[in-house]
Amino acid sequence: MAKVKVTQIKSKNGSTQRQRANLASLGLRRMHQSVEIELTPVTNGMIQKVLHLVKVEEIN
Repeated sequence: MAKVKVTQIKSKNGSTQRQRANLASLGLRRMHQSVEIELTPVTNGMIQKVLHLVKVEEIN
């Protein structure tokens, strides 16, 4: 599986409860925090729901 680096670049203030839950499930707690995760269909779906709040970079 491919690995990606996900960084939260926008605040979760004003977002829906579902979007906050997705950020927490990805392991993001605060702005400018980064996590490295494997890109599975489940995590890809979570990233797509909060794409306006995060930056995604592919890891080689």
